Amino acid sequence: MLSVKRNLHIVRASAWYDLIVTAGFMTPWTASMVFKGFAALSDELALSRPVPILDATTMLLANLLGSVVVVWSLWRLRHPGRSVGLYDALARMLFATWQLYAVAHGASFLLLGFTVFEIGFGIAQSLPLSGQRTWGEARRRKTH
Repeated sequence: MLSVKRNLHIVRASAWYDLIVTAGFMTPWTASMVFKGFAALSDELALSRPVPILDATTMLLANLLGSVVVVWSLWRLRHPGRSVGLYDALARMLFATWQLYAVAHGASFLLLGFTVFEIGFGIAQSLPLSGQRTWGEARRRKTH
């Protein structure tokens, strides 16, 4: 079980991680550099699945993703809390699911490095807090 203080540290840490990792996707210029870096890393590691070159539509989607995640990260840094962490955990599990789906359908194995962090932060933010009742316990107390 986590203390409330520890949970807030995890929410903030996950926000910093997202901010650092996704800020490069916010603009076409920076996203282009990020993807070139990923392509070079993929070549260096001799991975069998290359990193794609983005066309205008996929670049737009990368920029939208980067923009939304950066804004969400800033929100979590400014307003960390249990409910914010739980929503973030849900988003992370969805991201991990789609990353695994993408890799299973031919995307670069480099995605799996991000998937590890998505799952790790998702689990950490979902752990029960010490001294807090579960939803079921709180409901039973209200009805009795």
